[in-house]
Amino acid sequence: MNKSGGHAERALSRRTFLQQAAVATAFTVVPRHVLGSRAQAAPSGRLNIAGIGVGGVGRWFLQSCAAEDAARIAFLCDVDPEYAKPVFEQHPEAKRYRDYREMFDKESDNIDAVLVATPDHTHAVVSMEAVRRNKHLLCVKPLTRTIHEARTLTEAAHKAGIATQVTAASSTSERACTLCEMIWDGAIGDVREVHCWSDRPLWPQGMMRPESSDPVPANLDWDLWIGPAPMRPFKNKWGQDHLIMQQAKYKYEFDAVYHPWNFRGWWDFGSGALGDMGCHHLNTLFKALKLGHPTSIWASSTKVMPEATPLASTVAWEFPAREGMPPVTVYWYDGGIKPPRPSELEEGREWPSSGNLYVGDKGKILGDTEGGRIIPESKMKSYKLPPQTLVRSPLKNIATGEWVRASLGGEKASCPFEIGGLLAEVVQLGNIAIRRDKKLLWDAPNMRFTNDDEANKYIQEPYRAGWSL
Repeated sequence: MNKSGGHAERALSRRTFLQQAAVATAFTVVPRHVLGSRAQAAPSGRLNIAGIGVGGVGRWFLQSCAAEDAARIAFLCDVDPEYAKPVFEQHPEAKRYRDYREMFDKESDNIDAVLVATPDHTHAVVSMEAVRRNKHLLCVKPLTRTIHEARTLTEAAHKAGIATQVTAASSTSERACTLCEMIWDGAIGDVREVHCWSDRPLWPQGMMRPESSDPVPANLDWDLWIGPAPMRPFKNKWGQDHLIMQQAKYKYEFDAVYHPWNFRGWWDFGSGALGDMGCHHLNTLFKALKLGHPTSIWASSTKVMPEATPLASTVAWEFPAREGMPPVTVYWYDGGIKPPRPSELEEGREWPSSGNLYVGDKGKILGDTEGGRIIPESKMKSYKLPPQTLVRSPLKNIATGEWVRASLGGEKASCPFEIGGLLAEVVQLGNIAIRRDKKLLWDAPNMRFTNDDEANKYIQEPYRAGWSL
């Protein structure tokens, strides 16, 4: 069991939990029933991993898990075995399933840990089933598609005492730790603004639902892919002419309307560019600035369609003073929008297509999702780095390595659900502000907006009949 296991066994009130969440070779299958009622490290010393949703980004995280000596990919599950075929071929020893519910019913005793890499809208229901069966959990970002799902899943995993991790950019790498120490050292003074921008989307956004439909391919379980979302007719491809007319500047890996890959641009299934990349940009930022929940959020975007995320957006979250740090506003930009180029950046230096800019009273740090350097470079070179106070991760693949280690009874991973869940809440708050096109006041402990009842409808969205969390 991970080190937080004992703490998880003590009952927590919901209010206390929310306050805490705001800061913060040979292969032998060993039956899970011998482990007891709560999640524990595999007694064989080998972690039997089940991957769910492996045809897309799950493929790369499975590879990272398989690279760990103590891990083995034992089961693979995907609603589209044709899309997942390269992964099945890469792990021929793994038993295959299409429906994760069937896999759990038949194989639960032999599963120690689960990777969830399905589209955003099914993260919560799949992960919750794993929690109920006391499986350690690795989930791709964002943890959930709604705020209610994030709160509910995070609390359930906490009570279960399982090892969890969300695949946000590492906050324990050398660069991330150095950035935190620089900010705490006062390298640029009090930080009052941070600007984060992404070159996403890399999939269609800003579109209307196609009117026609296509037969569902035999290889795809469309009903299971839809999961808890409202049912809609299947549509296979957009057609290149449509895409060229709609957004000439984008080139897409897939011509699909929904599957594969292009679910991210639909509100019912994805979280847009902010949901895709926001957790990466925010993870180390939250650690460095000791952030919890914001008190207000506002946003602006290109036209918001009823069912699709916009082509481009900006979001601002306002955070109160905390732990000796002043109030700070964090800004987000996507769809090709960037903040103004800072005067401190030397002429001839690239103003990157994505990055983070920390603005302090005494200077600025320009970097990416993990680290950064003071600008101009001459100021960085004259700055003496402070003593190291944070432990750097020695792992090559930090997200998966930390999770495997924690699942086998080692140190807790750096982005467990109590952190990844908070990040998911923050990006979904931004998405709600985009949809409402107004400043929203957020009461985090009570999980409600105090100035917009319509916005509150997005906190918990109804599931299709037959589905529940």
